[in-house]
Amino acid sequence: MNDPLNPIERTDEKFSPLTPSDEPRSQWRKWHLPVLILMIIASYLIITRRNAPAPYQQNEGAIFGTFYHITYQSSEDLQEAITAELQRVDGSLSMFNQQSILSRMNRGEDVQADSLFRAVFLLAQQVSDATNGAFDITVAPLVNAWGFGFKNGALPDSAAVDSLRQLVGFRRISLTDEGRLQREDPRMILDCGAVAKGFGVDQVANLLRARGIQNYMVEIGGEVIVHGLNPKGKPWHVGVNRPVDDPESQSNELDTILTLTDCAMATSGNYRNYYTTEDGRRVAHTIDPATGYPVQHSILSATVLAPTCAEADAFATSFMVLGLDRAKAVIARHPELQVYFICDSAGTYRIFSTIQ
Repeated sequence: MNDPLNPIERTDEKFSPLTPSDEPRSQWRKWHLPVLILMIIASYLIITRRNAPAPYQQNEGAIFGTFYHITYQSSEDLQEAITAELQRVDGSLSMFNQQSILSRMNRGEDVQADSLFRAVFLLAQQVSDATNGAFDITVAPLVNAWGFGFKNGALPDSAAVDSLRQLVGFRRISLTDEGRLQREDPRMILDCGAVAKGFGVDQVANLLRARGIQNYMVEIGGEVIVHGLNPKGKPWHVGVNRPVDDPESQSNELDTILTLTDCAMATSGNYRNYYTTEDGRRVAHTIDPATGYPVQHSILSATVLAPTCAEADAFATSFMVLGLDRAKAVIARHPELQVYFICDSAGTYRIFSTIQ
């Protein structure tokens, strides 16, 4: 019989009561499962976010007397770098920037061409050769005389046109190995406006590719280059305006929409940049360097697809000078080019296209 005053200790107890020192371990056991679940969820969200596609950025602004719009897939906003690159092009090729290399050359200053100017000058010479002079960056004196440059006034007569033609001719200029401009007549001036926008597009595209960006669209004043896919994961869609007489550039009616990827596009046309004289004559801004007069061809709008936007820009201008038949001959010699021409056929639109 047990003595109530001297109880015997039991050694077969399966559980022992908790003591204060056991409480932290007890609380951890109570909450460790929810905490573990939250940690797993947080880790999953971090990994998922890290593996999610980068967003598409959109930058826009003004350059070269027009506007640009750029869309690209990147986790970083590159607006500052893009602006710097465009200003670099402007500082080399702009006629409206009085301190640009081009402006200083036109003033006869002893200035050395930079790499951008050299690239554009070489391309201009190549396109001039390919089009038998239809593209000519020395045509500025005639452009000015007809009221589409810096000078405005009475229309030139035949004697004035013949005189100014003596200042035009792409074979009469060259660059030395040191990058100095040589010209037969010191009064000759250059105008790279028919290629500068396209070249600027290419430079921004090069910048994006150098940053590893594969999906983008760069557009400056209607000149475009696209690569990869748009934000919807599909090829890019680029519209071609219908050539409605609209000198105020208010009409955005589209003639067609092209589905593009990995190519450049430029459009040239006389349906916006023109004026009408007092006697009812329509004067278009495209000047034929060979005749010295504004062109009067059936092509209202020339859209060109090419490997680079500078090429597309230059050839689009060339085709507006050449007209349909001579343009077809150039296209046959250059399979890298595709075109979409909107022509006037007895007052109605007619399309000539090589785009597949």
